[in-house]
Amino acid sequence: MQLPVINNAASEAKSGGCSSGSCGSTDDQMGHLPDHIRDKVKNHPCYSEEAHHYFARMHVAVAPACNIQCNYCNRKYDCSNESRPGVVSEVLKPEQAVKKVLAVAATIPQMTVLGIAGPGDALANPARTFETFRKLSEQAPDIKLCVSTNGLALPENVEEMSRYNIDHVTITINCVDPDVGAQIYPWIFWNNKRIKGREAAEILIAQQQKGLEMLVAKGILVKVNSVLIPGVNDKHLEEVSKIVKAKGAFLHNVMPLISEAEHGTYYGLTGQRGPTNEELQALQDACAGDMNMMRHCRQCRADAVGLLGEDRGAEFTIDKIEEMDIDYVEAMKMRAEVHAAINEEMESKRLAKESKVQLVSIQGVQKNEVTRPVLMAVATKGGGVINEHFGHASEFLIYEASGAGVRFIGHRRTIPYCEGGDTCGDGESALDKTIRELAGCEAVLCSKVGYEPWGPLEAAGIQPNGEHAMEVIEDAVMAVYEEMRAAGKLEVKVVEQQKVA
Repeated sequence: MQLPVINNAASEAKSGGCSSGSCGSTDDQMGHLPDHIRDKVKNHPCYSEEAHHYFARMHVAVAPACNIQCNYCNRKYDCSNESRPGVVSEVLKPEQAVKKVLAVAATIPQMTVLGIAGPGDALANPARTFETFRKLSEQAPDIKLCVSTNGLALPENVEEMSRYNIDHVTITINCVDPDVGAQIYPWIFWNNKRIKGREAAEILIAQQQKGLEMLVAKGILVKVNSVLIPGVNDKHLEEVSKIVKAKGAFLHNVMPLISEAEHGTYYGLTGQRGPTNEELQALQDACAGDMNMMRHCRQCRADAVGLLGEDRGAEFTIDKIEEMDIDYVEAMKMRAEVHAAINEEMESKRLAKESKVQLVSIQGVQKNEVTRPVLMAVATKGGGVINEHFGHASEFLIYEASGAGVRFIGHRRTIPYCEGGDTCGDGESALDKTIRELAGCEAVLCSKVGYEPWGPLEAAGIQPNGEHAMEVIEDAVMAVYEEMRAAGKLEVKVVEQQKVA
């Protein structure tokens, strides 16, 4: 097999990347963690916001059955245009899944993580899940193995999970109050019985908490996912965050409810709305005081392949894999070279940031300035740099700049403007949708932007900016912020000025 040309994230790893301050689980946020935990997350795109610019993940759909029903879930098949949990195009047997993983690892060398997340629940299908893990532990030991689960069957499977190369588990915990849970879960299937209502929620919550404690005791990193459902658990998730942190969870991912009616979920059909971007950010910020927050989640399909924000699953269907001649030994060499290049780039960025901090200290002046924060949207294909045309972007990363620096807020999906046409027959153009999704942003940074969208963006209060192509995202965002400040667009108030030793 001829080894592939490395795609954007890996090829750009030698020329540009995410500085450590611009990403969530970065040096600043992970500085308190032991080295062995830092090592576990540094190349995990779902556990490190820095890593997600460089490394890829994949999910294999080997677990069709589920042992609970959620009001926000409707598992569907052969739905290639949907990007949400529980959706797959084909369910695989364990041997097919292993063959697919090897093909992806050889073709996308920056793929570091394999997860089983459905389309049902991984631990409601233990035989299929652990058969897949067993084979992969033998044939691809360099790939991290992950499980996502609702937690109902977690305690009885923790011991089995610890036998494999599973360092990361995600538990979806939407509540710790059975009265709240009764509004989210119509039923669970427990001890060969279907149980409903508050009793069902009570059992599920107890199993989730017990499983979390057992995983932490085994030294397995735990990420908790929570779906934000306005009017149901929005006032409750801060408590969830405090409790799971106290029990040892490493990361909390508060995700927006996906409730479009066309998905056929109970919430979608009954008109339950999802949160606004502002509501999601406010809750994430509120929980962040107690917990490291994941803000880069894409709520991936159960068969997603590639960098977060992209899905190359269509390249790796079973029929296409059968035609591939894979030399995995040779591919392993390529993977090692790619990973080394990425790690070198990430370390270079970390050292550069430290140098900047030291320079400020040497200069001896530190200002504590109160300035109005500004949201900016960024178009990127990966590598932590601004390298995407406005019209080609299917999502934008959102950053907040202020006198305190730059922080990553999240992402917003849209329809590429250059595809044109109306969306879903509702008369809203792709440009209209993009402008609506970018509400609250004052600038959009991209590698290039055409003349036609420029005027409507400005009219909406969003300044297009194509002057920072191929620059590191955080540096470019701060540069634009400083330009706004110099132009008198921001109020600046120095409340303290202190000499630094």
